[in-house]
Amino acid sequence: MHTFGYRANALLTFAITALAFICAIASFSDKFSNQNPSAEIQILNINRFKKQSHGNDEVSLTLDISADLQSLFTWNTKQLFVFVAAEYETPKNSLNQVSLWDAIIPDKELAKFRIQVSNKYRFIDQGQNLRGKEFNLTLHWHVMPKTGKMFADKIVMPGYSLPDAYR
Repeated sequence: MHTFGYRANALLTFAITALAFICAIASFSDKFSNQNPSAEIQILNINRFKKQSHGNDEVSLTLDISADLQSLFTWNTKQLFVFVAAEYETPKNSLNQVSLWDAIIPDKELAKFRIQVSNKYRFIDQGQNLRGKEFNLTLHWHVMPKTGKMFADKIVMPGYSLPDAYR
């Protein structure tokens, strides 16, 4: 009745159950961390604002991004995925999101930064909707834990606008 296979199965089942319980407790402990990230984004320059040959608007920006995301790191955080998106409305869509820049932050020491960068990805609108357009810049982040559920949040910074004429 108590063969080697039976004992190995019981031991493996107990070990997996204990590991799952410890992982659940670790994931739950992240709920009690005090998270207060901060960020600020400024548009330093509009490098290019033109109508493409097939009719779409294209913008190239130089951004000054400063953020302190160190409070998002706990003992259970593996890394952060961070990106800046331009968000605006058009007559066709109530929400347009265009990713301008992204990064992976693997350590808490690197989570406080200030960079000046041109948009990494092209800011293009399908149509001619960007002239004079007001938009928000939003810093999104996804916390990737060592164990447990991944979660995301964002900071919205309103009040940006593009020129009325192409440059």
